[in-house]
Amino acid sequence: MTDAPRADGIEGLFARYGPAYRWLATATVMTGTIATVLSATIVNVGLPDIMGAFGMGQDQAQLLSTGFLAAMTGTMLLNAWMVDTFGQRTTFMLAVAVFVAASVMGGLAPTEGVLILARILQGAAAGILQPLAMLTIFQVFPPERRGSAMGIYGIGVVLAPALGPTIGGLMVDNFSWRYVFFMAVPFCVLGLFAAALFLPGRAASGPPRRFDWIGFALMSVFLVSLLNGLSNGQRHGWLSDTILADFAVAFAAGTGFLAWELHTAMPMLNLKLFSIRVYAGAAIVAFIFGAGIYGSTYLVPLFVQTIQGYTPTRSGLLLMPAGLVLGLVFPIAGRLTDRTPAHATVMFGLAVFALSSYLMAAADTNTPFWVFAGWIVLGRIGLGFIMPSLNAGALSALPPHWLGQGSGAINFVRQLGGAFGVNLLAILVERRSQLYDQSFTAAQDAANGATAELLRDLAGLYAQAGVPESIRQAGAFDYLGRMIAAQGSMMGFRDGFLVVAAMFLFALLPAWLMRRGHGAPPSAG
Repeated sequence: MTDAPRADGIEGLFARYGPAYRWLATATVMTGTIATVLSATIVNVGLPDIMGAFGMGQDQAQLLSTGFLAAMTGTMLLNAWMVDTFGQRTTFMLAVAVFVAASVMGGLAPTEGVLILARILQGAAAGILQPLAMLTIFQVFPPERRGSAMGIYGIGVVLAPALGPTIGGLMVDNFSWRYVFFMAVPFCVLGLFAAALFLPGRAASGPPRRFDWIGFALMSVFLVSLLNGLSNGQRHGWLSDTILADFAVAFAAGTGFLAWELHTAMPMLNLKLFSIRVYAGAAIVAFIFGAGIYGSTYLVPLFVQTIQGYTPTRSGLLLMPAGLVLGLVFPIAGRLTDRTPAHATVMFGLAVFALSSYLMAAADTNTPFWVFAGWIVLGRIGLGFIMPSLNAGALSALPPHWLGQGSGAINFVRQLGGAFGVNLLAILVERRSQLYDQSFTAAQDAANGATAELLRDLAGLYAQAGVPESIRQAGAFDYLGRMIAAQGSMMGFRDGFLVVAAMFLFALLPAWLMRRGHGAPPSAG
C-alpha cells in the first residue's frame, strides 16, 4: 500500500484543485517574478531625474542597476537551500515580503545611500524568486509540455524588462520617479495571498540541509569587489591602487569559491552540473544572453534620451511594440521547443538578436521612431525563441534530484552575465565616446576647410542675431565643441550595439553544444 499524498505537497494540491492547479501555481509564482523582474529595468528611464534629485554622478547612478543585478545574482544560489529548508511556499512569501519592504524604502528614500540599499534588497529578493518560479513551473507540468511551460516563464523574465521602461517613463513624466518603486507592491501583496493557498510546503521530512556559509561569503566578496572595481575604474583610473586591489580581492575570492565548492560536501553551486555537456553549453549561452538583454535594455533608453532627445515616456514607448510582439512569440516558441531540438531554436534566436543589434549600430540622431522600434522588435523575436528552449534544454539534461540546483545555477549564470553586461557596456560606451571625441577634436585645425566654413557660417548667423562681435567666435567654437561631443557619444553607443551583436554571434558556438538536449536526462544514480 502506498502512502497518501501530503495535503500541502504537490500531489495533495493536485488532488484538491484538479488539473487547474498547474495554472494556479504558475499564476502565483509568475506574479512575484513579473513584479521583481520589472523592477530590474523600470528605473533606467528615471535615472536622469534621480541623478538630478540627489546630485548623483553617472558612476553612482549606475549602482542602481548594477547593485540590483549583483544582489540578484548573489542570492540565486540560495534558492535550492531555502526550498529544501523551508519549502516553496515559505521561501516565496519571505522573498516577496522583503521585496515589498525594499520597494517602500526606495520610494520614500531621503538620500542616495538609502535608495541604493533599497535597490540591493530588491535584487536580493528577486534573485530568490526567479529560480523558484522556474522550479515550480517545471514540476507542475508534464515532460511533454515543459517547453510550453518555459515559454510561460520566459514571459515574465523577458517581457517584464521590455515593458518596464514604458511603464516607468509614464510614471516619471506624469508623477515622479518615486512611483516606479510603489507600482509593484499591490501585485506582490496579491502574490502573498495566492502563495498561502497554492504553493506546496516543505517536501523533505528530515533535518534541513546545512547551508554553505563559506561559499556564500566568498561569492559575495567576489561579486562586490569585481563590480565595484568595474564601476569605479573609469573615475579612479584602471591602474590605481584602489581598483587593482578590488580586482585582486575579486580574483582571490573567485578562486577560493571554486576551490571550496569542489571541496565541500554540501556545495551551494554544484559544479558537477557543468560536467554535463548540454547543461554547460546552455550555461555559456545564458551568460551571454543575460549580458545582451540587460546591456541592450540599459543602452537603448540612454541612447534615445541623450542622443535623440526623447522624453522618458517616448523612450519607454519605443520598447512597447517589442513587448507586445513578445507576448505573441512566446507561446509559439514554447510549442516549437516541445517539437524541435533545443539547440536549433536557440541558435535561430541568437542569430536574429545579433542581426537586430547590428542594425541598431547604424542609428543616429535622425533615425525615425518606427525604424528604431522595428529593430528592437526583431531583437525581441530572437529573445522569444531563445528563452524557452534554453531553460527547457538545460533542465531536461539533468537528473530529477539536481533540478533545484540546476534552475538556480542557470538563473545565476544569466544574471551574472547581466551584471557584467551592464557594467562592461557602460565602460565601453564611455571610453569609446571619449576616444571619438578626442579624434574628432584633433581633426578640427586650420587645414580643415569644412570646419573653417562652419565657423564662418556660425559667426554670420550670430551677427544676424545681433550677438556682439567680441563673443561671436567663442560662441561658434562652443557650438562646434557640443557638436563634436554629441557625435562622439553617438559613435560610442554604436560601438556598444556592435559588441552586443558580436557577443550573440559568438554564442552560436556553445549553443551547438546543446544538441541532443531534448533527449532523456541521465538517470538519478
